[in-house]
Amino acid sequence: MRLTREIDLAEECAQDAFVQALTSWVDRVPEVPAAWLTTVAKRRAFDAIRRSATLKRRLPDLLVDDDEHPEASDPLRLIFTCCHPAIAVPSQVALTLRLVVGLTTTEVASSLLISESTAAARITRAKRKIAAASIPFSMPEPAQLRDRLDAVLTVIQLLFTTGHTGRGAALWRRERTARALSLGRVLADLLPDESEVLGLLAAMVLAEARGEARVDADGEMVLLAEQDRDLWNVAVARVGLDLAAKALDLGVVRKSGIGRFAIQAAIAGLHTTASSADATDWRQIATMYDALLDRWPSPVVALNRAAARSLAPGADLAAVLRDDLSPLRADPHLADYSYLPATAADVLRRLGRLPEAAAEYERALALTQSDAERRFLQRRLREISAPPAP
Repeated sequence: MRLTREIDLAEECAQDAFVQALTSWVDRVPEVPAAWLTTVAKRRAFDAIRRSATLKRRLPDLLVDDDEHPEASDPLRLIFTCCHPAIAVPSQVALTLRLVVGLTTTEVASSLLISESTAAARITRAKRKIAAASIPFSMPEPAQLRDRLDAVLTVIQLLFTTGHTGRGAALWRRERTARALSLGRVLADLLPDESEVLGLLAAMVLAEARGEARVDADGEMVLLAEQDRDLWNVAVARVGLDLAAKALDLGVVRKSGIGRFAIQAAIAGLHTTASSADATDWRQIATMYDALLDRWPSPVVALNRAAARSLAPGADLAAVLRDDLSPLRADPHLADYSYLPATAADVLRRLGRLPEAAAEYERALALTQSDAERRFLQRRLREISAPPAP
């Protein structure tokens, strides 16, 4: 991207390099494969630029590097390029998920709860805008960072989520969560006093601290309430809690107040500090989701709030089902979202309305993309369908 200044050409050159590797690496893989691929891709780019007779005109601008932020990785530069304010925010996020995260267009659509055709259109529009506006592949000036910050944080969060929620055989794709954490740490170095940056980083670190307990010895998914908390990484959790506390403190003193990422860090902190599932302060978590929904009116947040309300001591489960979950069925963004029927199934199961719960588990099974989640839902379905013990 820094060389070509054209996203489509950069992609084509990278693809050509991988194709050449398939034949060139048959007998021996280079000592540094990434460097080999980059070199071949750059040669392809130079050839393409020469063929279009634009090398002389463009070369002085192409090799510009951003020496002011040497700690910023190329992926972070690309995120900020894609999140330029000249591009509509929905298109910013879609393009970045496609180029930086590497999601397919289908996965982008699933992450954003939109149709595949809408996702494809957003990606195309964003590419054209970058080319037409000659948006530079570089980090913006410090004063401009905050103008792009919310979209950048959204992308990093979605990157982490795609690694943490899993798809196919893998429940936890660690390379993705590691990339998200790395980007979050670079941003925290760039903006150490930004509440929302620290909030996102805190939430990711706290989720990572619980990672080893999410899967049992057989590779099956373990719900948060059933996890062995002795498996949580105490040292990592302590770092996350410190970051969350700082994010909240900074949010309090800022005029803008506590933002959505800092609130999510606070929710993660409450889960982490509870000594057991029974000791979790679900009422406080539900109240935090109220605040989060006020700042970020998302149907997914509304669903999480409903789940928290259902788990509070003495909860009126029928009211949660009627007032919180049923209205969400009309939201088109959640039409293919497996966690809505899965949450409804759990509430119905606890109400003793087992046939209805079974139907919801079947709906969730038809929608989930994760093998581990599918096995978990099948196990729940068997449990409520089994005849009562004599």
